[in-house]
Amino acid sequence: MARDHTVLFSADKIAETVSELAVRIDRDHSDDGVVVVVVVLKGAAIFAADLVRAMRTETELAYLTASSYLDGFTPGESMSLRGDLDLDVAGRDVLIVDDIIDTGRTLSELSTLVADRRPRRVATAALVSKTSRRAPDAEPNYHGLEIGDEFIYGYGLDWDERYRDLPFIALASP
Repeated sequence: MARDHTVLFSADKIAETVSELAVRIDRDHSDDGVVVVVVVLKGAAIFAADLVRAMRTETELAYLTASSYLDGFTPGESMSLRGDLDLDVAGRDVLIVDDIIDTGRTLSELSTLVADRRPRRVATAALVSKTSRRAPDAEPNYHGLEIGDEFIYGYGLDWDERYRDLPFIALASP
């Protein structure tokens, strides 16, 4: 069944934001050689693909499946992680890419996990920053779009595993 969507961020706005993030990341990593981009699945897959194509910095990709959501809507107290890094990151620059940062717990725990492998530097990026519940020390190094406590979906973000394929980000109606 087709659904009417309340578009919060258009495909054009997302593309503009991804390009701006790529420029900032390139500027900060211009002399660093290859950056290992750790993509947090499933939500960040679309964003990460667009981001690395927009970047001029050479990248290698690694994937982890992680989530801190209990029921798909509410962040829990701990992160669920499946898989492990399949690349050696010791002495290398790592960029962890997620779709949305909510409380900051997932990116914080992933940063710690990666830091234990002795990279040269760990940075984090999220397309959407949800500012309403985040711990003050859990700010990503790079983020594009900001929202309050809204529930959103599209462009990789799901609503009950659906709508990841939308080219825009929509606001869920109550």
